[in-house]
Amino acid sequence: MKVVAFNVPQVKNEAFRLQLDRGKYFYDQLHQHSEIQIMWIEEGEGTLIAGDYIGRFAPGDLFVLGSGQPHVFRSDKNYFHPRSKLKSRAISIYFNENYLGSSFWQLEEMKSINKFISRTSKGIQFFGKPKEEMGAVIDQLKDAKGIDKLVLFLTLIKKLAETRGKFLAVSPSGNFKSEEGKRMNDILQFTFRESHRKIYLNEAADVANLSVEAFCRYFKVHTQKTYTTFLNEVRVSNACRWLLDKELKMQDVCYQSGFNNLSNFNRIFKSVVGVPPSKYIK
Repeated sequence: MKVVAFNVPQVKNEAFRLQLDRGKYFYDQLHQHSEIQIMWIEEGEGTLIAGDYIGRFAPGDLFVLGSGQPHVFRSDKNYFHPRSKLKSRAISIYFNENYLGSSFWQLEEMKSINKFISRTSKGIQFFGKPKEEMGAVIDQLKDAKGIDKLVLFLTLIKKLAETRGKFLAVSPSGNFKSEEGKRMNDILQFTFRESHRKIYLNEAADVANLSVEAFCRYFKVHTQKTYTTFLNEVRVSNACRWLLDKELKMQDVCYQSGFNNLSNFNRIFKSVVGVPPSKYIK
């Protein structure tokens, strides 16, 4: 596996590409593409990795991912079960300067939009009433045609540029080379699969085909965080979902997500989410 250089199908002279994702789960490989991606989650839950960011996604979420930003919307484990009746649905809009031509994006009227585009390199999530308004525009885009389709697209971009969102990544992320991407994707898949138990550094290093020392350096360079920090973020992401299951006790969530005691679970959860598990439930 590698970081897939995802090629977005494009029809000549179109202003943007709209894609409807309909299936049991979202594409589960770390990938990147030159287009900026606007993604509106209609149905489905899981973990989003975007550059050095890791967090949950759920219905009603709106994200913008920058050009070349490695990312994956990893659906929760239960979506992959053969008998699962769960569904994942999203609307994605892809665009860059090649779609309308570089001269269009250089127009005086597009200055504020270009400033917004430069901010997307870290990825952005939007919230509140503005998010709902933009989601409604995206819904209209599904069936729009002709000039109405273009007007709606420009309306959406204008709203995004005027709305303050939350940056996802701490720092902009560059493109992965093929070999680096292969290692990183293998590490991610291993971590998602085994995060419920104690993972030793030498295990993760073996997956990356590196010594422990080289692995720690490699992971820190490419994610801006230690592997232990990343692993804990994956566990907390899973815990966020299980905490909402009223049939599971706090202790069950703690051990099921891979933590070895409640004290450690509470401390790490608060450091990642900002509040302890008990307040998160409320």
